[in-house]
Amino acid sequence: MKTYLLSIFQPDGPPPPPELLEPIMRDLAALNQELVDTGAFVFSAGLCPPGTATVVRLAEGEVLLTDGPFTEGKEHLGGFTVITAPDLDAALKWARRLAATTTLPIEVRPLQG
Repeated sequence: MKTYLLSIFQPDGPPPPPELLEPIMRDLAALNQELVDTGAFVFSAGLCPPGTATVVRLAEGEVLLTDGPFTEGKEHLGGFTVITAPDLDAALKWARRLAATTTLPIEVRPLQG
């Protein structure tokens, strides 16, 4: 089995209102339970807003800290799920379900090793 990162990208700005977000979160909990039940689930987490990020980088021999996300854009990494799957096709099936559940873009990337 290979391990895959399913990255969830969400638009910048405030979260959807509770009447829209609550059914999504309920459906996401059900999908996560299905991942657990099938043995595909490894780990998942939501992330705090991008404004809480700190970037640490080396520049001219100095370590610099910068508040905020690494890149500026119209969307940001909002959460992720790590799964195991026999191959990319199986991982993409889970990603399709995650995209349908969250209504957000999902990036699928195999982990090394």
